[in-house]
Amino acid sequence: MIFNPQEYAIPDRSGEPFIDGQEIEKFLAAHVRPSREEVLETVARAMDRERLSLSQVAVLLGAGPQEREAVLEAASRLKREVYGNRIVLFAPLYVGNRCTNRCAYCSFRADNTETVRKTLSDEEIVREVKALERAGHKRLILVYGEHPLYDPEYIAKTVRITYGVKTAPGGEIRRVNINAAPLTVEGFRTVREAGIGTYQIFQETYHREAYKHYHLGGRKADYDWRLTALDRAMEAGIDDVGLGALLGLHDWRFEIMALVRHTNHLEACFGVGPHTISFPRIKESSASLPAASPVSDEDFIYAIAVLRLAVPYTGLILTAREPAAVRDAAIRYGVSQIDGGTRLEIGSYSSAAAAAEELGSRQFAINDDRSLDEIIGTLTAEGYLPSFCTACYRRGRTGEHFMEFSVPGFIKRFCGPNAILTLAEYLSDYASEGVASKGWAAIETALAGLPAASAELTRERLERIRAGERDLYF
Repeated sequence: MIFNPQEYAIPDRSGEPFIDGQEIEKFLAAHVRPSREEVLETVARAMDRERLSLSQVAVLLGAGPQEREAVLEAASRLKREVYGNRIVLFAPLYVGNRCTNRCAYCSFRADNTETVRKTLSDEEIVREVKALERAGHKRLILVYGEHPLYDPEYIAKTVRITYGVKTAPGGEIRRVNINAAPLTVEGFRTVREAGIGTYQIFQETYHREAYKHYHLGGRKADYDWRLTALDRAMEAGIDDVGLGALLGLHDWRFEIMALVRHTNHLEACFGVGPHTISFPRIKESSASLPAASPVSDEDFIYAIAVLRLAVPYTGLILTAREPAAVRDAAIRYGVSQIDGGTRLEIGSYSSAAAAAEELGSRQFAINDDRSLDEIIGTLTAEGYLPSFCTACYRRGRTGEHFMEFSVPGFIKRFCGPNAILTLAEYLSDYASEGVASKGWAAIETALAGLPAASAELTRERLERIRAGERDLYF
């Protein structure tokens, strides 16, 4: 990939705002229904792993129906070339929903009296993590409301608690990411020292006027403080960050352009872009507003395809907000990470189903309620390789080091074998009989696609896993 951050109207300086809404809108207006030649030329550039400029992203976003087919096909091909058939799995764990903000679309907002406020105790966190481990999870993202109670010291404590939970036969969380309010540089240093993986935060909407319309009070009403949060995280030494937008608050094309602009900002300032990008669509939840700019399924899938071409080496996350059919399509065109067996009511992983429904503390509704086992069964049946791998993070292949490996494609030497090994652990310890059968068949198929030397080394580790060893990786 040719790595050369673009220069735009607002210079990229760490800690300073960089989104020029008028500039983005001019790019979009200049590329309404571009010619087929323009679209195909832009697609070819993306397939050569060259970073797309905002103008080129606007070309793809403005493409007509026939040209869209070429974009979708290219995104599907690029996804296979960069990621193979691997799909990374994780689970969200909501730690607390107390919040001082008044975001009009969110059920956690401070003035919503319908939401039951709940913060997990230390013992409840342990209970929830044990339940997740017993389902087979190895990667979690801890989610917090924006409230003084959830300060850096508290977040660091909950991260350490999570890492400390172990269950038989080999249950442990090997990667704890967090989704939390913006912090100061010093605050970010505190959570980094606890060993967090990715720090994730969503700008929600990058359009200033729309942002002002939806964010009615609290610290989150400060657009610039939130926009520059990832800069402070990077300055604190957190070199894995995730950004996102809540599609539906404003024109989705503007948001996709802004996500690419944010990526360019991080690359220009820190030499490395975001590790992940998320793009949930606004869904109904208690006390929420309907989407002002609803995104159809067709446009949603197309937006994902454009992102995949624009940022080929960035993980794209799609959560259980979306129904299974949409998630299945999104995986084909660019999504590389999904959650599985998700429950959003606080404390619901360790609660009986009936009790969980009565808790009334979730942020939004989920539309894919399949268990982790069901999702793994579906993925393997459709030719994908589910992965719980955390090896790169624990080997220091993050930030700039991750780019050194991933951009030239060298990461394939690690990701395929490590996905196989983590799937083998799941199949040995947690899978139902039918899913285990499909999974082992998928592993054999994956082994056949590895170079002979790599396959031999992977088979040796597989035998050790079958014999009871755990946490083997390259």
